Amino acid sequence: MAEPLRVALVGCGLISLYHLRAWKAAGAEIVALCDTDIDKAKARADEFGISRVHADAGEMFAQGGFDAVDIAASVGAHAPVARIAADHGVHIMCQKPLTETVAEAEALIDYVGDRVRFMVHENYRFRPHYMTVRRWIEEGRIGEIRHAAITCRGSGLCPRDGAPPFLIERQPYLTGFRRNLVFETMIHHLDVLRCLCGPLTVVAARLNRLAEGLPGEDTAAILLSGEDGFIATADGCLVAPGYPQLHGDRLEVIGTKGTILMELNRIHIVGAEGEAEEVDLLGRYQECFDTVMAGFVQGLRDGTPFETDRLDNLETLRLMESVYAAAGVEIEQ
Repeated sequence: MAEPLRVALVGCGLISLYHLRAWKAAGAEIVALCDTDIDKAKARADEFGISRVHADAGEMFAQGGFDAVDIAASVGAHAPVARIAADHGVHIMCQKPLTETVAEAEALIDYVGDRVRFMVHENYRFRPHYMTVRRWIEEGRIGEIRHAAITCRGSGLCPRDGAPPFLIERQPYLTGFRRNLVFETMIHHLDVLRCLCGPLTVVAARLNRLAEGLPGEDTAAILLSGEDGFIATADGCLVAPGYPQLHGDRLEVIGTKGTILMELNRIHIVGAEGEAEEVDLLGRYQECFDTVMAGFVQGLRDGTPFETDRLDNLETLRLMESVYAAAGVEIEQ
């Protein structure tokens, strides 16, 4: 039996819990944790029985003892840690977005080259409700895709009496973030559309700020085109009263033989509502992480491509950045 993949994780915030569970499910061995807040690293280490903790990534790599690194830290740390990993011959799994700009991503990908395997942790397309849509399309239930529309709605930036908006309380860095909805959230929806519909180009986009006191957009409408005149739309709003604080999605995919409609956790063929499938989104949240880590381990073991390889994800980054360009928002390089 082959030895288990040895993994180090950088970034021990909230999302690291799901990463560590997924590595365990994939049969990997977590040998070290790193966070600039050493107390966070120690807390996760105690939780998962990991002996090594570090506050400095350079120190962790110098000590070595692992085959791959999972970079789950904030986006500003992604490129520096990935460069260190490549220099040490360590395979890379990096949380989305890969970098803040396409130019940075291109420079990083060029620097790493083919020295190590490099995958981006874009897990949204692997969430079980989207996997159901993918399966139905692959089974030919609606024929060839002709149009798609995706919508994101949430109330997480709505004002609350006596407290900051839910998403600000959960992600306080948004108060200084000039790019919000598209960069942070709808990058997932753009990736889903790419995954389902193939290569896309942004035709037009409009962004707006409905929440008070935040520099980044919370509302967006995007028009996209594909091959042979294909049209797709994506729109979102995080200041939508009555919706859940954590956003939910609606996806409609129109084909030559039928139409799939996904509303929050319910998926059905239009006209066959009685045969709908419902997904326990909260109860099955871990699954998308498990799928990503299992794919990484298998790809390394078998030498097969990663579905969200760094070059594939670069196309999602380009699509995201094109939204801002189309909306007249200058990207700082």
